[in-house]
Amino acid sequence: MNIFGIGLPEMAVIMVVALLIFGPKKLPEIGRSVGKTIRSFQEASKEFQSEFQKEAEQLEETVKTTAELEPKQIYPAKSEQDTTASSSQPS
Repeated sequence: MNIFGIGLPEMAVIMVVALLIFGPKKLPEIGRSVGKTIRSFQEASKEFQSEFQKEAEQLEETVKTTAELEPKQIYPAKSEQDTTASSSQPS
């Protein structure tokens, strides 16, 4: 079990220190508040991700629509002979 680079022995030490600092009565309350904070952070992250995804899809759809409405004009490339002949002729 490795959470944030912290193994099981380190977690046990952290729990003992937290128990000594906050006491047995406050520890469950602090755990609940930390859990709620983490949960709300995860929900906000998911909401941000879904909004970002929706905006990316709208942008992609706009680009496709614009590309269909304004087709690219493709000009034939000039051959080397055309450019040489036109540059050697006096104006």
